[in-house]
Parts: sequence; structure tokens; C-alpha cells
Amino acid sequence: MVVDEGQLDALLLGVEKPARYTGGEYNSIIKDWHHVDVKVVLAFPDVYELGMSNLGLAILYDILNRRPDVLAERVYAPWPDMERALRSAGLPLYSLESRHALADFDLIGISLPYPQLYTNALTLLELGGLPVLSAARDARYPLVMAGGCAAYNPEPMADFIDFFVIGEGEEVILEVVDAFREVRGADRETQLRRMARIPGIYVPRFYCPRYAPDGKVEAIEPTISEVPRTVIRRVVPILPKPITRFVVPYLGIVFDRAAVEIQRGCTRGCRFCQAGVVYRPVRERPVEEIVEAVQDIIRYTGHSEIGLLSLSSTDYSAIERLIRALLDSTRDQHVSLSLPSSRVESVTIEMVDLLTQGRRTGFTFAPEAASDRLREVINKPIPSAELLALADAVYSRGWRQIKLYFMIGQPTETEEDVVAIAHLSKEVLNLGRKYHNKAQVRVSVSTFVPQPHTPFQWAALDHPDIIYRKQKLLRQAFGHSRGIIYNWNDPQESLLEAALTRGDRRIGKVILAAWQRGCRFDAWHEHFRPEIWSAAFQEHGLNIHWYATRPREADEVFPWDHIQTGVRRDWLWADWQAALRGEVKADCRYTCHGCGILSTFAEMYRAGLASRWQCPPVARVVPR
Repeated sequence: MVVDEGQLDALLLGVEKPARYTGGEYNSIIKDWHHVDVKVVLAFPDVYELGMSNLGLAILYDILNRRPDVLAERVYAPWPDMERALRSAGLPLYSLESRHALADFDLIGISLPYPQLYTNALTLLELGGLPVLSAARDARYPLVMAGGCAAYNPEPMADFIDFFVIGEGEEVILEVVDAFREVRGADRETQLRRMARIPGIYVPRFYCPRYAPDGKVEAIEPTISEVPRTVIRRVVPILPKPITRFVVPYLGIVFDRAAVEIQRGCTRGCRFCQAGVVYRPVRERPVEEIVEAVQDIIRYTGHSEIGLLSLSSTDYSAIERLIRALLDSTRDQHVSLSLPSSRVESVTIEMVDLLTQGRRTGFTFAPEAASDRLREVINKPIPSAELLALADAVYSRGWRQIKLYFMIGQPTETEEDVVAIAHLSKEVLNLGRKYHNKAQVRVSVSTFVPQPHTPFQWAALDHPDIIYRKQKLLRQAFGHSRGIIYNWNDPQESLLEAALTRGDRRIGKVILAAWQRGCRFDAWHEHFRPEIWSAAFQEHGLNIHWYATRPREADEVFPWDHIQTGVRRDWLWADWQAALRGEVKADCRYTCHGCGILSTFAEMYRAGLASRWQCPPVARVVPR
């Protein structure tokens, strides 16, 4: 079904920000629907402004549309007013490019970067004309796939997704398209068996969880012989050339800039960080390739700000040479460069001066913890004295605001560690006041949520009552400090996030019940409805605290153990024990700790691809 333009125009008059739903942006790609073999719609289950800022979806859109036999279109979650308008008019959710209903496509690819998007994903499917349950969809409906960081524990969404892409998508997305062409017209079982043969694809219906009497997972086992017992994530050994023809939005988006991923992966080993595990090993792009990409981005999009993206951009081995080369090549276009993610210990003021070209707006540090002891526990050993020295240098160079990001609820945290956040923030402010009467410190304090596939996956989430008490301590410690702006999150939101993040397949019934009762946009504070989630857990006899605030034993089977990142579970456990002892592990760029990533992907090394990977010498660490 194609949504009629006249109907849509009338409908958009009554919704907030109609430009979210019109399409037609510069660089968007519209192909002849009737002359393309495979049709894919890429879905981001949040509003347009967030979805358009997602680099991963933009990359897949570009890769798919480069194929003449494939079209890729986009769809984002409708805001509640648009959802009501579509339902009232009897219209389906449609793609922005051709306005076809989602049910008209061959493949639907949903990005799931975090679990608070699960209910929105169900809205996308149902409003697009599909049954939300995978078991209710036969070959008349599109195949529904999902990927992203939340897919590293696919079990909570297993009832709704036909198959998950585990890992990086640049190569596997085209393999999925080619496999679909082979089984077009076959029954759904045959289609999914073919998808399961692709490395890195997990098809939930071919695996069955088994539970112990105490409710814990005993195993997740294959039900057919053709699928592996464990699914190993896909890794792109050499990053493809960056996307340069970004779709240019009609309205302001969250990150209103173009972006180039300068490297993928991180070697720092922060124990709370899932991305640091699932994007190993580090792969860098050459300076020349990045400079050429930035020049093309300016030419094709007109963007005046370019973000140099990485989990830790200042760890890029040639970062200062890259910045100088970019500034030299874009001097006439007056382009500004930004490093959205920087490590304190690898930032130099000279580097920042180069980036900002004299602009003095704000600067961001993410120490995560305020005491040297706790930073050693989380393996982010930045001495407070070093942080303060850098803050002093920043203020002295003309900056008036520094942002600080912390977490509370981390393993071994004491009340002294919590209060230290306020003390450290005040010290930073005092440094700023030496140079500017109106100096500011913006302090953002989130709640630690244990993530799958990290050393902290055995830890418990702090009970909300404990978090409330810690937040109260912080407010008292901050007092009425003029110049400090303190933000914190709702502990009930963290409780739900932890339960969904750590959940097993039984959580799917809870997600469905919460969605049916109206839950949408759970990541948005004004739309979060904890009372509905609580009722949904109770309805299905599940305890949210059992999933979220319970520590795990050494030998407990996780719902995600059949998904392999390449980092061994026994290594993660050893690092968890090291954290409890307060031991720091050095940057693995210089010292290999034997996590398993090199042996998992040893064939890539033997194929000669290691020269572009930032790892220790191959001969020392790859089994022969």
C-alpha cells in the first residue's frame, strides 16, 4: 500500500514537526519501486531527530543503495501524536522515500542500540502492517532482522525478531540480501534456515532456552542440526571507505553535523563498557582517506561541522597530524572539527586549540568516578591531579564551561566515593573562577547498569532506594554552589533498563504486555510509565529485581552466553576479580592481556589483514 499524498498532507497539518514524516531530503535516494529486485526498509525505533543522527543506519543505507538491484528506504518511530493520527485515518506507517507501508518490503532492518527502544520496535511493526510476533508471520510478510548493541543479548526480543545480525553489518547486510533472493517465495521456515547459514546470524526460533527450578537459565540449545551452538559476531577486518553523501535533514537533529568514523574499537579496557568489548580490535582509517572523505562531505552536504568519531577519538595514533591535515585542507570552507569522545590522558591543549580554531564554548571530560580508588576499580585510572591540571589549562585558554560525566552505583562504591563527585566538581569550578567570574561546571550523574559481555556482567544494579539515597547525598554535598549545574536520572528508569538488558526470553511477554497497555518512548522521561511495567512483570510472574538487582554467581549461565563476541568468558571473570581487588590493567594497545579476541579472529591475521589492526605483534599472541 502506498500512502496517498493528499491524505498525508491533511494528516500532517495536525501533528508536531511534520517534517519528520515528509521525506524528500537532499541526498535521499528514490529508486523505481517496480524495477528493483530486493526492497529493504531501515528502521530506527525513535524519533527522526535521533534516527537521523545514527551513523550505523546511514552507512547501511549507503551500502544497500549502491547496489542497482536493491533499494533501501528509511522509517522512524512516529511521535505519539502521529501514531494517533495514522490510526485514526486508517493509514499504515510508511517509508519516507516512496511512502510504501512497511509490509510491502522484502526485508525490515531494525536498529536496536539500547533496550528502551523495544516497545517502539513493536509499534513500527504493528503500525507498518505486520503481526508483532515472529511466529505469526509467514512468507507473505517481510523478514524482520535487528542489530545493534542491544542485540548482543537478543533473548528479550526473540519473540518479535525473525533473525538478529550479531556484530558489524557492512558485509553481512549484502549477504542477507543475496540469501533472500535465493529463497524468495519459499516458506518462512526455509527462508530462516537459509539465513541461519550466514555467519553471524542468530535465528531465535532454532534455539530453545532451558530453565532450572530456581528460574535461572540452564542452557540455550539448538533445535536443528544446521545451526551452531554459539553465534560469533561479525567483524569487518578493514573498514570500508566512509560515507560522504549524508541525507541532509529539513529540521535540526540531535547531532546536527556530518561524521567520519576515524577508528573502530578501543584498547582501554574500561570494565563497565560494552562497546569496548564488542568493537574489539581497534581498526584505524588512514589519514589520507579521512581527509578525502571530509572534503567530499563538504562538497556533497554543505555541513560546516565534522565529527571525528571513535570510542576514544584522541587515541587515534595520528590524531594531531590528522587534525592539522584537515584544517589545512578545509581552511577556505571555515569548517569546524569536533571530537565527541576524548580521553583525558590523551588530550592536549594544543590539540584542542587546533580543533576549535579559537572558539570557546565548552569542554567535556568523562572521568566516570571521582576518586582515584574507584577509577582503578573500573580500569579508568585517571589521577584526579591530572584531571584538575587539564581543567586549569582549559579554563586558562578561554573556556568558560566544562562538562563532567560520572556514574553512581558502580561496584565497590562507598558513600565517600559518591560525595567525592561534588568535591571534585567544586575543585574544577574553583579553577575556572580564577579566570572567569561566570565559569560553569555541568555535572551529569547517571546510574551504572551492568552490561552483557563485560567484566561487570556479574555485578548487581544498585536497588533504586540506594540510588535515591546516593542522589540525596550528592544534592546535599553540592549545596547551593553557584556555577554548578547538576543533572541526574530516575532510578526507576535504570531498573527497567537493567531488567531488559539482562533479561531472558521470558521477558518478551512482559515487553508485549507493556506495549499493549500503552508504553512507548521508554527512554523519554516524560513518556516513561513504570507502573505499567511493574504490572506487566507481575502479570507474568516475573520479578524485575530478580533480573536487575541480583548479583550473579561465577558459574551462572547468562541468557547471552550463546552469543560470542570473541572475548572469552573466563577472561571476563578474571577481570571482574581483578576489579574487586582494585587492579589496573594497562592499555592493550601496548600489552596483550589474552582476552581471546586475537585467537577468535586468527584467520584474519593469517590472511594478512593484521597490519590495519591496533594489536600487539601477531606472532606473540595468535596460536599457530
